[in-house]
Amino acid sequence: MRDQGLSRGGPLVSGQPATSHSSTPSFGGEEIDIPGDGARLYGGAPPVPQAREPEVREEPKVEVPGLGTTAVLPYARSRTSSRTRWLRAWMMVAPVDAVALLAPLLLSQAYWRGTLANAVLTVTLFAVGGLYRPRRHVSILDELPSLSGRLLAAASVVAIIGVERHASVAYIGGFMRDVALSALLVILGRAASRAFTVLSRKRRWAEHNALIVGGGPIGLELARLLRRYPQYGLRFVGCVDASSRQGNAALPLSGTLTDLEHLVRLTECEVLIIADPDCHESTLMETLLQPRSSRCDLWAVPRLWGSRSHSGYPDHIGAFPIVKIGDISLAGPRWAIKRASDVLFAAVALLLLSPVLLLGAIATFIDGGRGIFFYQERIGRYGQPFKVIKFRSMRPVNEQESQTNWSIAHDNRVGPIGRFMRRTSLDELPQLWNILRGDMSVVGPRPERPYFVEKFSAEYPNYAARHRVPVGLTGLAQVSGLRGDTPISDRARFDNYYIENWSLWLDIKIILRTVAEVFRAGGR
Repeated sequence: MRDQGLSRGGPLVSGQPATSHSSTPSFGGEEIDIPGDGARLYGGAPPVPQAREPEVREEPKVEVPGLGTTAVLPYARSRTSSRTRWLRAWMMVAPVDAVALLAPLLLSQAYWRGTLANAVLTVTLFAVGGLYRPRRHVSILDELPSLSGRLLAAASVVAIIGVERHASVAYIGGFMRDVALSALLVILGRAASRAFTVLSRKRRWAEHNALIVGGGPIGLELARLLRRYPQYGLRFVGCVDASSRQGNAALPLSGTLTDLEHLVRLTECEVLIIADPDCHESTLMETLLQPRSSRCDLWAVPRLWGSRSHSGYPDHIGAFPIVKIGDISLAGPRWAIKRASDVLFAAVALLLLSPVLLLGAIATFIDGGRGIFFYQERIGRYGQPFKVIKFRSMRPVNEQESQTNWSIAHDNRVGPIGRFMRRTSLDELPQLWNILRGDMSVVGPRPERPYFVEKFSAEYPNYAARHRVPVGLTGLAQVSGLRGDTPISDRARFDNYYIENWSLWLDIKIILRTVAEVFRAGGR
């Protein structure tokens, strides 16, 4: 999950009505009159010598036909932001909150259990309440009501437990004084960290590149705002839209929607802002679900007047309301949680199931002789190939058959032991090693061979989007009956639903359902 406020990139074009020279703002660069348009062209960016590359003076002029707008040229990325692109605001905010909540322990250790419980509960409530989510407009005054309510809720819960455990009024009174001190320190610490976040954005110590999807009036105004106000932490690097707007977009386009993947890589984009694209939602989503685009933070300007976020508190860029779209791929803390759970599960499973693995190896040797393990190339996260490990249940004639034969469920060459291991999915237990290596996850889309990935990606628009996450030992599609010779479109739909609605509890449910399938011998 990308976090609040540290962003990077570089504006290409931005505009605003040009009236007179006295009312037109300057951004620290040269002013160049554009003949016959009544507007000025500005080069450069707000002068911040300690964090800037030298400005490029020789830039091509950009005119927006018939709009009388001011075009803003690209500006160089600051040297500092190039080194801090991996930072996120929560990396500073969360530790500051934790230190403030634990600070009373420096004065007295008499209430250390209650202080520790209060700190854990408060940070949890902050996280659930969205107080560590990314924001474009950062202000302690916006957060104060939510902060105060959650601090009070956590303190109340811990105090009630304390009253049940300790009958002493003096003990509870002393503990509540420590809680009040920690709450005050949290608010002061949050104010300081927010002030530093805004300062780091304004000085361009931290910024993320942002591409705007939509070349209409809203996209044009957003580009101007991002160029003028660096405190939003975004550096405008270009705009894409449907090819229908190629010649009449308010904001000159860097490319069409089909070029988005290439532009994300070229501009090192980390943030996509959906403004007012001239395309159907299905076309837009198909584009955003591509591997590189899906790794970007996704923000959107609501299309309906009066629409706003009802969770947490509203966010905006200038006067434009903007909402953070839920992650369409696993990244940030969510990915860290999933990876940690995978490693723990695989390590424990390998230890507990080692006798079963040994028996499986012996049975495979009896059934087919030497070469008990079967290695096959599969496609993993972001389309990266890897070698999957399984117990051998059949020997293919050659590598071509291994890569292109869709199913061997009814192949006469599969012996009784191999058939039993396939039906119970015991042949897939060696993949626990793939999970420890990071090639796979415990739960995820089914790993498929390169031949079929290429074939299905061409035939089914949403199939390639499955590779936003690591492939899995089991998955939602498999436990929903979509194994073997079942519709690929249904599998892709289930896999993408899993990715977009991931939670640790969803993984646990799928694992429990997988265990039930194994005992029912409901495999292939």
